Formats: sequence, structure tokens, C-alpha cells
Amino acid sequence: MARRPYIEENPSPWAVWSSRLALFGLAVGLLSGIILATGFLEFGPALATLVAALAFAAVAILFAFAAFVSIWRQGVSGLGRALRGLFLSLLLLAYPAYLAQRAYKLPAINDISTDTTNPPRFVALAPQRPADHIDYPGGTTAGRQRAAYPDINPLQIDLPVRNAYAVVLGVVQGHKWPIANAQPPGGTRRDAVIETTARSMVLGFREDIVIRITPAGSGSRIDLRSASRVPAPDLGTNAARLRGLLDDIDEAASNAPEPRPEPKPPEEKKPAPRRPRR
Repeated sequence: MARRPYIEENPSPWAVWSSRLALFGLAVGLLSGIILATGFLEFGPALATLVAALAFAAVAILFAFAAFVSIWRQGVSGLGRALRGLFLSLLLLAYPAYLAQRAYKLPAINDISTDTTNPPRFVALAPQRPADHIDYPGGTTAGRQRAAYPDINPLQIDLPVRNAYAVVLGVVQGHKWPIANAQPPGGTRRDAVIETTARSMVLGFREDIVIRITPAGSGSRIDLRSASRVPAPDLGTNAARLRGLLDDIDEAASNAPEPRPEPKPPEEKKPAPRRPRR
């Protein structure tokens, strides 16, 4: 005799809608994450989609608790659906809640530089950035950065600019970031510049990086700047990226072979003075 499928009789409507809204919110949340990561839509509409997903999750949680009350008082079924709605909604809200906690502790900035007085400038990447987010904002942003990230400072290494440029370029290539600009020193140009773009871990936000290498005595000074393209607080991602880059460059420079002294041009031999004829 074939088994008849189990059908839940008279489930609580609160439980039914809690489960449906949680599933729908989860689907919308995944869709918004894909949109944000791929840049298919502008940041505003994509963020609105994510907010809508979170709103569905919040309503699903309220419906789940209403279902618990109705199940307790009326003895109706639907406990499994209510629990599913509650679990999926909490799962969807967990990461935004973590980000909100970080946003509360960290300053609301998204442009970090080791040199807040004369920060490196975007040139090749400038057309790809929002028009009002090309220059370093300075002022309040610089003050907040110094208060929150006092360890973000220039790096001094005992390598000439040309060798330091090769080390930094190797570190950037090791991260497999696309390079938009790479200018070694040469001719009248004494400094070097590298521009590249990284992505945040979860949502894939683009964050542009410019690295400037300038002579400092017999060595080099390396300044970095990392700025988000999205006009929203970065939750510490740019500062964390600069810390990692500074550590990677420092380690690579310490393991780099010592630069060979440039050969001196041969001295011209002066012709021997002629003896006067008698």
C-alpha cells in the first residue's frame, strides 16, 4: 500500500507567511548581492534591493513570533514553517547586523592615505571614479583617519626608486589586481606610480589603489592610497588593505637582492702634452 504524503492540516497563516517571506527575502538578498558584486545596476537601486530583502526578513520574524503565539493558544500546526521562517530571516540579517556593529565603531570614511597632506593622485583611474570622489577629501576625513588608524604611515625602504618600483609591482601582480597605470622612474621623472583596483571580499565593491614611490636619501619612500568607488563608509576595508600592502611590500623589500651600484662611465683619457721642438 502506497504511503500518502503528509499534509499539514490547518497550519497557522502566520507560520505560512513567515516561511514565504523569509524565502522570498533570501532570494532577493542573494539577487542584490549579485547585482552589487557585478555592478549591473547603480549603487542606489542595488542598495534599495538589499534593504527590501532585509525588510522582508524583519517582517518574517514578526510573523514567526505571531505564529508561535497562535500555535500555543489555538493548538494549530505550522511550528516547522514558523521555525524555518525565523531561522532563514536571522541568517539573512546576521551579516548586515555585523556590518552595522562595525559601522558604529569605525569612522564614516572611505578614502585612506598614508600621506594626508599630499596624498597620491588618481590619474588613469580618475575617469572610472565618481566625479566628486577623485581628490582626497582631506579636512575632516584626514582627522578621522588619524584618530582611527594612527598606524597608517608611509613606508621607508633601503632600496633606490627603480628597485623599489620593481618590488612593489611584483607585490601588486601577486595579488592579481588589474593594473591601470605603471610608470617607472626614467628621464626627468624621479618618482614612480602604480594604479590598480581591488575588490572587497563579500560584495565585491571596487576599491582603487594608487602607490607613489619617491626618493628618500639613499632609499625610497612609499605612499599608498585606497579609496572606495561606492559613496558609503568602507567599514575599515581600505585601512585593512593598506596595512596588508605595507606589510607585503616591507617583507618583499627585505628579501630583495641588494642593488648593484651603477657602473661609472669610463673616464676620457687626456692626450699627453706634446714636447716643444727644439
